[in-house]
Amino acid sequence: MTQWSSRSWRDKAIQQQPQYPDAEHLRAVEQQLAQFPPLVFAEETRALQRHLSAVSQGQGFLLQGGDCAESFQDFNAPKIRDTFKVILQMAIVLTFAGSCPITKVARMAGQYAKPRSSDEETIDGVSLPSYRGDIINQADFTAAARQPDPQRMIQAYHHSAATLNLLRAFAQGGLANLHKVHKWNMSFIQANPMKERYLQIAEEIQSALKFMEVLGINSETNATIHETELFTSHEALLLPYEQALTRTDTLTGLPYDCSAHMVWIGERTRQLDHAHVEFMRGIHNPIGVKIGPTTTEQELLQLINALNPENISGRLTLITRMGADKLAENLPKLVRTVKREGRHVVWSSDPMHGNTVKADNGLKTRSFDNINRELSQFFAVHEAEGTYPGGVHLEMTGEDVTECTGGAYCISEKDLEQRYRTQCDPRLNADQVLELAFLVAESLKKARAGKG
Repeated sequence: MTQWSSRSWRDKAIQQQPQYPDAEHLRAVEQQLAQFPPLVFAEETRALQRHLSAVSQGQGFLLQGGDCAESFQDFNAPKIRDTFKVILQMAIVLTFAGSCPITKVARMAGQYAKPRSSDEETIDGVSLPSYRGDIINQADFTAAARQPDPQRMIQAYHHSAATLNLLRAFAQGGLANLHKVHKWNMSFIQANPMKERYLQIAEEIQSALKFMEVLGINSETNATIHETELFTSHEALLLPYEQALTRTDTLTGLPYDCSAHMVWIGERTRQLDHAHVEFMRGIHNPIGVKIGPTTTEQELLQLINALNPENISGRLTLITRMGADKLAENLPKLVRTVKREGRHVVWSSDPMHGNTVKADNGLKTRSFDNINRELSQFFAVHEAEGTYPGGVHLEMTGEDVTECTGGAYCISEKDLEQRYRTQCDPRLNADQVLELAFLVAESLKKARAGKG
């Protein structure tokens, strides 16, 4: 491989980048960002890598989730709090079922850029640049709104900093208290039409918490009862922003992308000889790469060689996004190849992106049944291959939206228009994502039993 620098990606072909009209304005913004404090610290990213190393060895589980795309307009404390709460609610269920630590990584505090299937969008014969996320342009269908504006990177930085500040306060300030989180879950279960299916796990968690109380293990005697550790992540799509926030760690002398603890490469930008792989191979964060149904064994090994040539445990997460109708056919050969070559990776399932369809009313949606089916197949493949299913990666929200069909409340395509609020892709709502947590818990319990 050629020598790396934080700007060596600029000599490569690149996909999914906006065409900024004013190059001088762009350079000025990049220089300004480069002077800003880092959003996260290198030692935090090393802590995450240690957690992911344990996951890759079957000694933990990765829960990664949050908005498909964060929005400047919807930026507020209740929205951040509700997503934080639902991540914690999922985590306590999975922790108990799997009897293992759950590494919580939010798609928050930086998920402002989105890849698009086309550079342009056409409505009623009018073509404009596609909306690429609030860090680049606006969603309104006007020429002014769709003009890429470098200044939006500054706004994204400040929104991310404020989000991180609040998340850290929530994580350390008592909102993560296990007893509170369990009460939220009990409220969810009591109202759920399928509560009998989930009640047993909830009652076992309740008994465990009571037992700890009897032993004197409570929020006053043990910080782990009322505090938690939460990391942030986003797709490293807009490389001028990622480069501007890359710093050399003073302790190790190594480069880290300080925009988030973990960043990943999307399915559309993982070309081996292109800019995104070039940038990501040189930073020392834990990184991910999305793996779709057309990925071949050779392509995957080349990616692993480029992104983790030293085979460092916890460095690389492979996030499969294949679709419920394609995963069973395409994943086994990839898992088999990685296992045969002795590569250390975390296998995580993104059951969202491969299951996106258009409803009759034109809205994009995803079926809860297909999401659950892909997850079930993901666990089944790893069981058959003797490998470990290490995580899930979900587009979700703590809000009461109607964007994905199905689930215990039987959201139909007709219901979608009631509360369809996403900036880009449909998300699981709070009830759906908690229901999915209880379903995943059953599979995780079985996978963990196999490790024993």
